[in-house]
Amino acid sequence: MTGATPRPGPAGPAGQSFSARPPWQRSGAVVLGFVALLWVLEIIDVLASHRLDQWGIVPRQASGLKGIVFAPLLHFGFGHLMANTVPLLILGFALAMGGIGRAVWVTLVVWLVGGAGVWLTGGAGTIVAGASILVFGWLAYLIVRGLFTRHWGDLLLGVVIAALYGTMLFGVLPTVSGVSWQAHLFGALGGVLAAAAVGAGDGDDAAAGSRVAGKGSRR
Repeated sequence: MTGATPRPGPAGPAGQSFSARPPWQRSGAVVLGFVALLWVLEIIDVLASHRLDQWGIVPRQASGLKGIVFAPLLHFGFGHLMANTVPLLILGFALAMGGIGRAVWVTLVVWLVGGAGVWLTGGAGTIVAGASILVFGWLAYLIVRGLFTRHWGDLLLGVVIAALYGTMLFGVLPTVSGVSWQAHLFGALGGVLAAAAVGAGDGDDAAAGSRVAGKGSRR
């Protein structure tokens, strides 16, 4: 009879699976990977004479609905992308530290709410693109999350984020020509809705835990 034993994997941090790494490493890797993807896409866009820009959101045009999916991945030049890069890294890391699965869910809510809002209300004859939908959604989510979850850590992080980036929220106002304030506004709205849903979910989990604890303490 023949037998086999598992081959030992490499020892040390370099041999750790992704899920076994510390949360800050996983969060950093995910956010860096996403931002790197945006830069790769913008390089391709420039090499293709900005043909990818047509995949942005064209408000109230059926052909522009595809932009709801693609617009946050596209930018109108490297300057546009650079303006979003640092907020994406900082806010994305803070978001991912709350759990990568939850961060993905929040991002999907922001992505869809922000994109749909732009498609419905954006300026006629324009093409809207840019990850600022995500920036404003993540920013709003992180600022208000603690109001819904009632967790001190979330409240404290919200205060810190508001101190660092709170003035960006003025971008939801139609004050700058050539900038889609609708993307900022509806991205932020998506973040608030996601925070409310997270808070409701945490409340349900806490209530369920209390009921279980109560049953276990009966004699």
